[in-house]
Amino acid sequence: MAKVSNRFWFMLHGWVSLPIWLLFCFICLTGTVAVLSHELTWLTNPAARALNPDELPAKPVDELMLAVEKAYPNAQVMGAMTFEPYLVNAITFTDTDKPYAIAYVNQYTGEIQQINEGLTFIGFMRSLHGWLLFPWQSGYSLGYYLVSVMSLLMLASLVTGLVVYKRFWRSFFAPKLRLTQGKKTLLADLHKLSGVWSIWFIAIMSATGLWYLVQAIFWHADIDIEPHAPLIAQEQLPLQREGETQLPERKVNLADALQLAKTRFPDFQPSYVMLPEHHRDMYHLSGSGDHIFYDQYSYSLSINPWTGEIASASSPDTMTGMQTIMHIADPLHYGTLGGIWTKFLWFFFGLVLSGMSITGFMMWGLRHVRAFQQVETKDLAADMIGEAR
Repeated sequence: MAKVSNRFWFMLHGWVSLPIWLLFCFICLTGTVAVLSHELTWLTNPAARALNPDELPAKPVDELMLAVEKAYPNAQVMGAMTFEPYLVNAITFTDTDKPYAIAYVNQYTGEIQQINEGLTFIGFMRSLHGWLLFPWQSGYSLGYYLVSVMSLLMLASLVTGLVVYKRFWRSFFAPKLRLTQGKKTLLADLHKLSGVWSIWFIAIMSATGLWYLVQAIFWHADIDIEPHAPLIAQEQLPLQREGETQLPERKVNLADALQLAKTRFPDFQPSYVMLPEHHRDMYHLSGSGDHIFYDQYSYSLSINPWTGEIASASSPDTMTGMQTIMHIADPLHYGTLGGIWTKFLWFFFGLVLSGMSITGFMMWGLRHVRAFQQVETKDLAADMIGEAR
């Protein structure tokens, strides 16, 4: 069996990594910004800051919803999202002149600090990074596939790069960066050093990206990883009296539902709350608990607003293997598992990964420019010899 040469691996590494360097670099950069999108929102938008100079306790979500209903009597509040303690809560609602709006409500003071009727910076960056703003249709987005397929090329680049770079582990103990031996040498040293120290990060990005690809295929095929909450049975709805056009008030309000969630999961912290959209719909509550490797939606409950029955509930302890992967992928991909400090770490290595795609392209370009120049020189010399004869 013929032995595969090191030159072959080097060429394969280059062709796998570099022809799509621009798209890959763009995805890396947008993902890097998305990691700190919450913090950048806090920095650039004073209305998004949950200032608490009097050190007041945070108000429950149902009180914040009531504040929006009081300020906009004709509004229909749909749900609420909570973020880091230094960011306001987001209350989603519709009104006669607002098809879809988000109220930024300070959870400590109850003040509505801004009404946003467009795409937020956080949502924009996640969408740009996740599916390149390609439209969704029939359960899939071409952009989502483009982004997630990059994980295969990233994994191939990692494997071929480690094969090409013999004894790469030496860079951990004796890093080499030659600054005075020319551009080509400097770029090669930067690329190798960045790659070795980013092995763990590239592996995580590749693994989570592969999961997003699997998830896209599941969505496209209408395969549910998590079951949908059941609808309320018709016989469980209260009877309407003669002459009434609407059902009576729900027996269980949102505050009661949140208390039921706390009783079921004592560590439950709501992250996303969705009110019933119709009479047979339920309260849908999602939140986090004491599992740091799981996302902010790892605990979920559907609660019947007429009876108080918990129709469905899930937590990390009851998840299947696929559900577990789904709920740990985002914290690993965006670095949210350890709070602000892991976010900064992921941000730094995101910049390093983006830089690697640039240095790789520059190395590839320099090599091909030099080869082209050598061919031109040989042709010119051959022409001159021919003319002399």
